[in-house]
Amino acid sequence: MRPSSLPPNNVPGHECRDGAGETRPRVGARGVAVVTIAVAALGLGVADYATYPAPLPDYAAARAAYRPSEAWLYDRNGVLVDSSRVNFAARRLAWTPLDQIAPAVPQTIVAAEDRRFAQHGGVDWLALAGSAWGRVKGQRARGASTLSMQVAAFLSPDLAAPGARGWRDKWRQLRAARALEARWTKPQILEAYLNLAPFRGEAQGIGAAALGLFGKTPVALSREDAVLLAALLPDPQGSAGRLATRACRLARARDCTGYQAAAASMLGPARSLALDPGLAPHLSDRLLTSAGARVHTTLDIRIQRVAAAALRRQLQGLGGSRARDGAVLVVDNESGDVLAYVGGIGGASTAPAVDGASSYRQAGSTLKPFLYAQAIERGYLTAASILDDSPVQLDTASGLYVPQNYDRGFKGPVSARAALAGSLNVPAVRTLLLVGVDPFRDRLWDMGYRGLTEAGQYYGFSLALGSAEVTLLEQAAAYRSLALGGAWSPLRVIKGQPRTAPRQVTTGPAAWIVGDMMADPNARAATFGLDSALRLPFWAAVKTGTSKAMRDNWCIGYSDRFTVAVWVGNVEGDPMRAVSGTSGAAPVWRDVMMALHARVPGRAPVRPAGVEARQIVFERQIEQPRREYFLAGTGQTHIDAAPRETRRPRIVSPVAGTVYAIDPDIPPDRQRFAVAVAGDVMAQRLMLDGRNLGPASAQPMIAAAPGQHRLGLVDAGGAIVDEVRFTVR
Repeated sequence: MRPSSLPPNNVPGHECRDGAGETRPRVGARGVAVVTIAVAALGLGVADYATYPAPLPDYAAARAAYRPSEAWLYDRNGVLVDSSRVNFAARRLAWTPLDQIAPAVPQTIVAAEDRRFAQHGGVDWLALAGSAWGRVKGQRARGASTLSMQVAAFLSPDLAAPGARGWRDKWRQLRAARALEARWTKPQILEAYLNLAPFRGEAQGIGAAALGLFGKTPVALSREDAVLLAALLPDPQGSAGRLATRACRLARARDCTGYQAAAASMLGPARSLALDPGLAPHLSDRLLTSAGARVHTTLDIRIQRVAAAALRRQLQGLGGSRARDGAVLVVDNESGDVLAYVGGIGGASTAPAVDGASSYRQAGSTLKPFLYAQAIERGYLTAASILDDSPVQLDTASGLYVPQNYDRGFKGPVSARAALAGSLNVPAVRTLLLVGVDPFRDRLWDMGYRGLTEAGQYYGFSLALGSAEVTLLEQAAAYRSLALGGAWSPLRVIKGQPRTAPRQVTTGPAAWIVGDMMADPNARAATFGLDSALRLPFWAAVKTGTSKAMRDNWCIGYSDRFTVAVWVGNVEGDPMRAVSGTSGAAPVWRDVMMALHARVPGRAPVRPAGVEARQIVFERQIEQPRREYFLAGTGQTHIDAAPRETRRPRIVSPVAGTVYAIDPDIPPDRQRFAVAVAGDVMAQRLMLDGRNLGPASAQPMIAAAPGQHRLGLVDAGGAIVDEVRFTVR
């Protein structure tokens, strides 16, 4: 058979016989094409799925999702006061718009990183081809990643995950960059790159880089700075020498000496990373708790500066060996807004992070105004009432309580006005005996002193002298209430915070009278002198206080417009040295008050209804005649101390429960103690364990054997008028 008579194998409709003689159909060209196309489509689909990048946000969403590592504190007028770092994963400052970056920076970085940025659509194909050709020739691969590809990787970190160097990863970056270019403008991409790129160490973004490396804001960067930043991008952890070489090449400079010095300086000691003046670090730590937060406060940066400067000046003058710490608050009386919050100033402090404005410290004499206001309000005292400033011993559950005045001396009969203004301790304790410890504790709680969590008996008589612990914030709020006629409401620190309706705690007339007592320079002259730091050329009510062992010194006072509260001491609790009530906190209070009223002096508050004035005279010249104020219906013109014969006869010393210890090294006849009595005791005698000691007026010295003893005061008829028990060991 001729070969030409055989049918071709690829002709449709023909059959092919196998070795067994069976026939099978032949596959035509059209079927092969269909299969090939299907396989290709499937491969492309798989490749498309495998290289499909994650969806990228638009520009607005990326800006909204950006979280700086910082948070910022502003004053009432929107002026930056302080900032605090919240996120420590990376240093990212606020997003910097492109128009707030020196033009030399984007120009230099684009030229170094992506010179065809303006022409390509996300992928620089020429750079990719050059990089591929270099690989074929065995040359070192050149970077072909565009700014768009890098921004896509910043927005979708899985595109640049460690080890993502394969063709699939690179293709996903290419596709993501093209998708980004389709939705973003070139300026938006460039702005995002400058804010998201890592520069050096933890510095991320142009804001952190500019401040951390050059101590400048982005808008102040020079062309030389821009070249150094561009040289830093390919190798953020590179040495100064390598950085200088790269910068010199980018700048095409002939002399690289300048860049070598600049690179060494840039990578030298860290510069300040704070744009703010750092005026309220303690308040920042308290309020700035979330990254990116912008908290607008009630502070006034001008007043904040004045308060901080006054405190710094005083602590520097005292010296770290006398007092290291302090705090200042300034409050607007009408609104309750805190205008200055200085929790400390550092300096010689050994614990500068402790907030002195919110820390609990012993109150000292600063609680006395509220005690006298309560006594006056209840009609127990008037400002002219005579109190006995003489030694007193009080029996308590823990033993004898023997209050002493600051100067260890006693002034005898004094008016309540002089006792409060002069900060006398014994009259305050006697006033507490009238008011009661529990009612006074409850009054302090109502005034906002929330550290007094125990019942009154826990604090005892020492509560009159400020044994309880309070904060400077509580003090400012309580004294402000006196300035507002006894109406208390919480202070505000955050702008726009809803105001709480004030509640009347002290009656208006009592608050006004106590304020007038604290503002009287003549009344405090015996203790503080006529020309102390407490005296201002305008009306202001003020009270000082010093806690036990000189650990805390307070000065709180108010004018018609402001309340200023100052604390000076050592936050670690060690005593101050040679610091008195008027040499510690008072000078700071005076300086701040004078600055606040530089233009408008403080004015005395208008006398309210329910207060009457009288011209009074003191018998026996206890004090000088003066004009005095009383609650309506309680006015007097002649004031005198109760005569001795009108007082109830009683044993003053020893106090019931006293324990005396016999010292074996002292001769027995030298270990006698005096019996003191008060009142009209002319016809009465003393009895010790039934033994007659003689007339009570003789106030005999007695010695008693070890054991319990009973001392009685007996009248002429043999009736026991008073009796105390004491122990000798």
